[in-house]
Amino acid sequence: MADIEFTLGGIDSLLGKLDAVSDDLKRRSGRSALRRAARLVAEAARNNARKLDDPETRQSIAANIAVRWDRRRHRRTGDLAFRVGVLGGAKQANNYHTRRGRPSREYQVDGDSGNPGGNTFYWRFLEFGTRHIRAEGFMRRSLAENIQAATGTFLSEYEKSIDRAIKRAAKRAARSN
Repeated sequence: MADIEFTLGGIDSLLGKLDAVSDDLKRRSGRSALRRAARLVAEAARNNARKLDDPETRQSIAANIAVRWDRRRHRRTGDLAFRVGVLGGAKQANNYHTRRGRPSREYQVDGDSGNPGGNTFYWRFLEFGTRHIRAEGFMRRSLAENIQAATGTFLSEYEKSIDRAIKRAAKRAARSN
């Protein structure tokens, strides 16, 4: 999947406050604020997916949309990141799954029907299209349409939590003196 990156402008007041707070608190507050922004994008993706879901089947792409902490990126780079995606992925052929002890053959691995929305392996076909169907782009569209709102949510939530942390630190300092 393609990573989408953007820069934030006009956050001078937030950067000034970040100097007064410890790294641990920055990460905790940033993670909470980033989760709220990711939830906003996930909700937009659910609304877009509901338009594509077939009401006559039990499968629901909208029910399988989830927000997950990106531990791999955090460990690699130290950046805070959440992923918004569809649970279950897609069907894939893996050669490490063997049948009856015969390696070096590829066997189909089914999607996961234990997900809340059932086995929705086909979401990728709707998102990216195939040579037979046109791409709908419901996940990419949800980010593109809500990037300003998500950025605003992140900035406001992060600034609120940093303000609360500064007030708590000032109260603790006043009590100890």
